[in-house]
Amino acid sequence: METTPHNMPPQLPPNVPSFWEKIFNSVLLKLGVIFFLILLLLLPMSLVDDLIRERKYREQDVTAEISSKWGREQVISSPILAIPYDYVRETTERDEKGKDNIIKSIEQDWIFLLPNQVNIKTNVTPEYLKRGIYQSVVYNAQVEMAGDFSGLEQEKLGTDLNSVRWKDAKLVFGIRDLKGLLSSPTLTWDTTMMEIGTFEKTLQLFESNLVANIPLSDIGDTQKSFSIKMDLRGSKSLNYFPIANQTSIYVAGRWNNPSFNGGYLPEDRSVEADQFKATWKIPSFNRSLPAQWEGNPGRLYSFSGIDLNESRYFAQDELPTEMSSATNTTGSFTRSSDADMVQINFLPEVNNYQKTTRVAKYGILVIILTFASLFFTEILKKRRIHIIQYILIGVAMVLFYSLLLAISEYLNFNIAYVLAAVATVGLITSFIKSITKDLKIALLFAGILCLFYGFIFVLMQLRDYSLIVGTIGIFIILAVLMRVSTRINWYQFDRK
Repeated sequence: METTPHNMPPQLPPNVPSFWEKIFNSVLLKLGVIFFLILLLLLPMSLVDDLIRERKYREQDVTAEISSKWGREQVISSPILAIPYDYVRETTERDEKGKDNIIKSIEQDWIFLLPNQVNIKTNVTPEYLKRGIYQSVVYNAQVEMAGDFSGLEQEKLGTDLNSVRWKDAKLVFGIRDLKGLLSSPTLTWDTTMMEIGTFEKTLQLFESNLVANIPLSDIGDTQKSFSIKMDLRGSKSLNYFPIANQTSIYVAGRWNNPSFNGGYLPEDRSVEADQFKATWKIPSFNRSLPAQWEGNPGRLYSFSGIDLNESRYFAQDELPTEMSSATNTTGSFTRSSDADMVQINFLPEVNNYQKTTRVAKYGILVIILTFASLFFTEILKKRRIHIIQYILIGVAMVLFYSLLLAISEYLNFNIAYVLAAVATVGLITSFIKSITKDLKIALLFAGILCLFYGFIFVLMQLRDYSLIVGTIGIFIILAVLMRVSTRINWYQFDRK
């Protein structure tokens, strides 16, 4: 007969976890909570986007204020010869007895002649103008314009030459902002120096009109040459409105990041170091104006300053009013727009807000990859990490973009990125070390974070190849995570 020793402790029943303990310790539940946390972090990420947008708009406001005092985006137009003529206008008025009376009055209208050829040579010197932490690109330009008129074609005129007031002829050319003129432009008509002013109010062909009196004697005097010289200031972009039968434009300047935009690309261009040169040759085939016409057409163009590289993605009804041809008619002509101009944008070397916006677009991806790495580290190393600690790590990663935005307003963007990344990685690494009490795990996680932030930084430097490189990079990261997942016995959690 067996006996039980009296000194042997009583055997306790096995510690079986309760149903709720199984639920709360479930891996699936934690994955669900992490997924919900990722969705929740979209809210502070959207607030970061709003902050970036607010600072960007603030920069645009300061840039607009600087431009309003220095000179706005300039549009240089070829000159037009305007000749007034008189005609008899008949109107019918009914008197008190109900009888119709014909009233004749002498009215004035205009004959317009476009130049035959125009050669424009410009030497432009862009520079930065700062206000506080913001800066705007402005420029000084020396413009020389030379060309000739081939003369009116009498057989195309519907006006009696005897009614033409040759002595009151005007030469009209335009720039967008008269505040940008450093001195009065000089005009030479044939061999005679002419005075230029803004005293003609009946002709509003351009946004700002410069007018010179050109006394003519007869139709033969409309076949003359001219030259115009002026010193001009402006900001952001320099634009040309070519309306001659043949327009040649040559622009040279000291800037390492010019963008050739508008409706015409240069025939020849070179950008080397901090200098650029570009040449355009534009015939009149795409011009919306005839070589000569009668009747005042009003404004010939509307300038909106829109970036045509971005506007090609807009629907027609989303374009600004100035870009819609349906509302862009003046008289019998279609009013020209930015797409009918030659445009040179002087882009800043680094647009910090644009780059920060691009980095922030990858924010949720970095958070997902970081949480996935943290989750696998937790399972492989068997070190529990509380969901509150996940939240703190997520907040630290969101704070990275605020740090990047704040530092980049004072330092170079690349330096700001490195400083913000080092601060974020250092903070999270020290936090992981405090949680796990394991330096190897902390250093491993630091390497993973450095890989993620380095990958995003490389994508920022690749404009044309960012999609293919980013897709391949994500594919490789996914492959690594899939490989790591095979080392985990996921069924062990079901048995527990």
